[in-house]
Amino acid sequence: MDYKITLIPGDGIGPEIVEEARQVLDRVGEVYGHRFSYKKILMGGCSIDAFGVPLTDEALETARNSDSVLLGAVGGNVGNSRWYDVAPNLRPEAGLLAIRKGLGLFANIRPAYLYKELAGACPLKDSVIGNGFDMVIMRELTGGLYFGERYTKEINGVMTAMDTLVYSEEEIRRIAVKAFDIAMKRRKSVISVDKANVLDSSRLWRKVVEEVAKDYPEVTLTHMLVDNCAMQLVMNPGQFDVVLTENMFGDILSDEASMITGSIGMLSSASMNEGKFGLYEPSHGSAPDIAGKDMANPIATILSAAMMLSYSFDLDKEAEAVENAVQQVLTEGYRTPDIMSEGCKKVGTKEMGRLICERIK
Repeated sequence: MDYKITLIPGDGIGPEIVEEARQVLDRVGEVYGHRFSYKKILMGGCSIDAFGVPLTDEALETARNSDSVLLGAVGGNVGNSRWYDVAPNLRPEAGLLAIRKGLGLFANIRPAYLYKELAGACPLKDSVIGNGFDMVIMRELTGGLYFGERYTKEINGVMTAMDTLVYSEEEIRRIAVKAFDIAMKRRKSVISVDKANVLDSSRLWRKVVEEVAKDYPEVTLTHMLVDNCAMQLVMNPGQFDVVLTENMFGDILSDEASMITGSIGMLSSASMNEGKFGLYEPSHGSAPDIAGKDMANPIATILSAAMMLSYSFDLDKEAEAVENAVQQVLTEGYRTPDIMSEGCKKVGTKEMGRLICERIK
């Protein structure tokens, strides 16, 4: 099969980690008989330098005409970068918001997986960690409180602020379908997180999710209030498979889940539209302080490419091969500086990518 991928190296360590992920994809193509073709576009600070805006219409159109997008990272040091002495809509991160909107990417997928080799970095007790955890946070990305009507104004002599939380049945249904589809590829469990004891929007959320669940009889659906979910993540993370929730709750819970893995440098993510199209990126930032020093950890980007293989291309076997290769390299004791521990073998960005490629068979 042939697949067209838009590459967005971006800023900081972005070009280095995207290059390693590209080589992993090429290795997958070589082993499994696929062909991946690439087009690079600029986004973020590098696009500001070249064109004066963080994302051009032409770059967006290139991404739209591909089968999927792989992103490195955008942005720089906020305190000492010329990219931030401008209006917010012209800053590097505005390119990310623009591409999400332009491509209709409403479903944010954030895996949180604890490698046993990195369990020492997890802040939870061994008795809580148990045999580890492997979950996916499915966050609705373009609705809810962050996108509702808002104002701050004086009312009866008192400054008053209002933010509106709005969800339609259609917005809830499409993110629920994504969650159940992903659960079918995993352990067939969905925990839907809401605040249905207080919020009307959550009561509608729960109703629609239950309707969607009827189309997936193999998947077990459980409802959980968001405050309880926040507690359960640090009390018994192993119980979670797919966590489905709205925008603000997902924002908070996905960050909590990332912290208990012990290293954000290992975490992949994806943002998808109603079809198979997705934008895949590591959860970490551009780390400009180590850019060009062959120190960046490419694993999160490589695992994001594995997500692309599975979710956008339905190449589950190939995705598993990449994940297994990452696991094997860690088991053999290879570490980039950010995850280095005593007794392990420190390697750079390029060497880590090469080691993973070699183990894809």
